[in-house]
Amino acid sequence: MTDRARDGAFDDWLDALAAADPYYLGCENGHGWLPPRRVCPDCGSRKLSRERLPDAGKIATHTTVQVATPQFEDDAPYVTAIADFGPVSITGLVRGVEPDAVEIGTTVGIEIGERETTGERAVVFRPR
Repeated sequence: MTDRARDGAFDDWLDALAAADPYYLGCENGHGWLPPRRVCPDCGSRKLSRERLPDAGKIATHTTVQVATPQFEDDAPYVTAIADFGPVSITGLVRGVEPDAVEIGTTVGIEIGERETTGERAVVFRPR
């Protein structure tokens, strides 16, 4: 893994995901966000609480990267997707399925993986 500065609350969230304790920040009006957040961007509420992230989500959209930048060339081809987990949408890499088989609506779990090229942590979705 390359040396990089820690990204505060987001790295804390990745640590929680790696420890099988994933969460999101929810406000009193039912909106959800990933950290870092101090105020709900939807309604302005400052009453945010840590809520358990659902165990499964559904792919809302995805794209397959065939020709990657040098930073991710060893990862290609790879699928980047946005999956909805309750009130939050999360971007991650889809693994455990051929790129051509990824479909909108596929139910996925979430975990931490590594980028092939850099060894850095990455959010990974796997079909369930």
